[in-house]
Amino acid sequence: MKFFLFVVVVLIGVWLWRSGRQKDVASKKPPAPPAALQDMVSCALCGLHLPQAEAVSGRAGLLYCCKDHRQRAEP
Repeated sequence: MKFFLFVVVVLIGVWLWRSGRQKDVASKKPPAPPAALQDMVSCALCGLHLPQAEAVSGRAGLLYCCKDHRQRAEP
């Protein structure tokens, strides 16, 4: 009789532990999607690679990493 009671208590404990873990797994948020990919360009003066959205446009369609490089390259 004691053995049967012990087995029942162990089974109830395992059941409670597994049900608690399933709730934790279900409540986790899915990972955020990665940021959108951007085209990379290189500075016409120094060759630094940077996202096209951050590049400074110059004459003749050339791209620069900053205003200073654009001014140096295009007097």
